[in-house]
Amino acid sequence: MKHFLSGIDLSSDTPTDFNEIIFGAGCFWGVERKFWVLEGVWLTSVGYAGGNSINPTYEQVCYEETNHVEVVKVVYDPSVIKIDTLLKTFWECHDPTQGMRQGNDRGTQYRSVIYCSSEEDLGVSLSTMEKYQEVLSKNNYQQITTEILLAPKFYLAEEYHQQYLAKNPNGYCGLGGTGCALDI
Repeated sequence: MKHFLSGIDLSSDTPTDFNEIIFGAGCFWGVERKFWVLEGVWLTSVGYAGGNSINPTYEQVCYEETNHVEVVKVVYDPSVIKIDTLLKTFWECHDPTQGMRQGNDRGTQYRSVIYCSSEEDLGVSLSTMEKYQEVLSKNNYQQITTEILLAPKFYLAEEYHQQYLAKNPNGYCGLGGTGCALDI
């Protein structure tokens, strides 16, 4: 399976000196689009993570109790783009206070998550969450519910979900942020 925009094989190994991080912020179609446009992002792919079943399908994630989240794996060149920029994009692209939903999309698969590939990235993610919570609190938002953990196994989603909004520019995207900016 190849990336619709770049032609890179979605199963490619992460290049030496590149990093990866996994984000869940609602429907993965819109979340992926937020990241594939950033300079320094080498590859994005959508999939499932954080659940209790092996190699789940979209139907299982949506209609069975797999506990997986719709996520986007972002592989990036840290010499071009910093994790702070990726985290700023993540926090601002959705409402991380909504629990098991984003807008009209409801269910455990739409919860807000950051799955990190290192303890260092975990610390940075937790730090930005604290900073963003201050901003949100000043704007009368509730507590952030984002799950921040070391990355569990990532399962690549079906081909038709990959870069969906590039293939279907008028496709549904219920993604909406809070309007609150994070200064990093």
